Amino acid sequence: MILPMKKISLLVLDTEKRSALTELRKLGLVHIEDVQGSSEKLTQLKEQASAFENAVFAIQNVHNKKDKVEPVTADADKVCEIVNEVTRLSEENKEIVSKISHNLAEIERVIKWGDFKPEDMIYLEEKGIYLYPYEMPLEAYKELTDEVQTILVNTDKTTARFLVVSNEEISEKPEALPESASIFERPKKSISQMNEEVKTLQADQEKINKEIDSYYKYTASINDAVKSLQKDIVFENYESGMEQAEISDDLKIAYLNGYIPTEDLDKLQAAAKKHGWGIVAEDPTIEDNVPTKLRNNKFVSLIYPLTDFLGTVPGYFEYDISGWFLGFMLIFFGMIFGDGGYGLLIAGVAVALIIKAKTSGQEVQPLYLLVGLFGLATMLWGLVTCTWFGLPIESIPTWLQNLSVPVLSNVNEAKIWQPFWVEGEIGLTTAQNLQIFCFTLALIQLTVAHLKAGASCLKSLRLIGEIGNILQLWGMFYVVLTLVVNAEVFGLGRVINGIPVGTVSITLVAVGFVMSFIFGSYEGSVKDSVLDSLKNIISILLGVVNVFSDIVSYIRLWAVGLAGAAISQTVNEMAGGMLGNLALILVVVILLVFGHGLNMILNLLSVIVHGVRLNTLEFSTHLGMAWSGHKYEPFDE
Repeated sequence: MILPMKKISLLVLDTEKRSALTELRKLGLVHIEDVQGSSEKLTQLKEQASAFENAVFAIQNVHNKKDKVEPVTADADKVCEIVNEVTRLSEENKEIVSKISHNLAEIERVIKWGDFKPEDMIYLEEKGIYLYPYEMPLEAYKELTDEVQTILVNTDKTTARFLVVSNEEISEKPEALPESASIFERPKKSISQMNEEVKTLQADQEKINKEIDSYYKYTASINDAVKSLQKDIVFENYESGMEQAEISDDLKIAYLNGYIPTEDLDKLQAAAKKHGWGIVAEDPTIEDNVPTKLRNNKFVSLIYPLTDFLGTVPGYFEYDISGWFLGFMLIFFGMIFGDGGYGLLIAGVAVALIIKAKTSGQEVQPLYLLVGLFGLATMLWGLVTCTWFGLPIESIPTWLQNLSVPVLSNVNEAKIWQPFWVEGEIGLTTAQNLQIFCFTLALIQLTVAHLKAGASCLKSLRLIGEIGNILQLWGMFYVVLTLVVNAEVFGLGRVINGIPVGTVSITLVAVGFVMSFIFGSYEGSVKDSVLDSLKNIISILLGVVNVFSDIVSYIRLWAVGLAGAAISQTVNEMAGGMLGNLALILVVVILLVFGHGLNMILNLLSVIVHGVRLNTLEFSTHLGMAWSGHKYEPFDE
């Protein structure tokens, strides 16, 4: 559930705002609204934190992770000394890198001229002989006349490199040279000199890196200092950003706004009474940027590692769907991985992590339990469909085959299932039964969405609009079965036990559309609701199509699972062809591990892309959720 919040305004004497913030941080209950403070101290703290972070980055960048280094604790003064030294060394390193890059670029520029020695040219100039390097197209060089004296240095397929010889210093290109000739800037050093300098610089760089790496043992202390600085930054930002009101020449009030869970308001009021603060508490409105604090039981809370990773937070005025998210996500995960053998491996990893945490005396992370649930869900779906490591049915034990669900099992892949309302040889394949299962999941999840939306407006005529949406879903469900699964079994003209199901489904869609059209935007006036629908008539009409596409979208669960099964079977076939050769056993093992490992990685990506999408897009859209919230993060120590 989303815990109810109160919007509060805290008022204190301007001279006491620092002490008030200190006590407020100790209380650790108020989520303060974003403020943009400004002060010289705040700037200094940010610069210092940045320097500390850069120092850690510099140390980790040169450290060899294979080296085992025991951490050493350092006090605040020692940390500052280390950071200053690492910063100095890093600046030296940057200068060295810049010089190396410059030399390498210069070598690359000059290399085609050979080991150009500038000192030789300087010597000749002292003797009255001036040489000017030029480049020009080879064909044009061949056509030069004797008006200009040149010495050819070298050529390639397209370019000639040569020296213009003169008895006097010249500042412009000789007239005898065509426009295609361009002067080559003489290097200040020879290639051999630059190569030697690069070696010296690289040696200096290695020495500096070793010195920086020697501080790796202090990185934990530096990181702790960074965290402390970040807290100081937050504190200084709030202090310098508190709004002020001048009551009189001698009296100024500072105040800030924030949010606190309603259940904790009495604690804040008690602190306000003790310290002489002024407190104003009120219910937040839709215009307020209220943070969201969720509270669920331990089982439902297992979904939090996933939602935290995705960064999905429901808005304060939206819905907490954590339980539904977890339940459907387990189903989607199991169907996308689709293989009980993979589920066994995933569950095994989770058990290993849990045992490791228990034996080392650490707390078992919720993520480990969530991974275990995903593994169990995958094993259950593998049990239902009789899919284990992509093995052919004949290789799977009979008792496992007997535990599968016949209409969904690969054991009966070639069988045609005949519903009771059809005659003859018309029926459904196992693949079609799986498609129906996917569409049924869609019907259930999207119906739940509209039921939750309807529950929030029980005292409003908008409830009729939500009922209309549900009728559209149920009617469109049969249309999907007709158009996607099997038109013979689920025909629009089909009559079952005297009920014209096709006609009923179309009627449900039509009636549901009318109900949604009239009451979907109801806000106290039916007339205004209808007018609002007329203004958005295109999107309203497209909404019917969206109902169809949203249901069909769930077929991705079957399709992605089918693709994963095909990959695992292909890997097995490739490995199976080499089993007769003992010399290739190692190759077979590597192929199986790599092939199935890659397939599991692809399945994991598919879960993120497809499984998460069905919860955060299709389901949430029908629920009217935009995931517009941000987490409740109280100002604390």
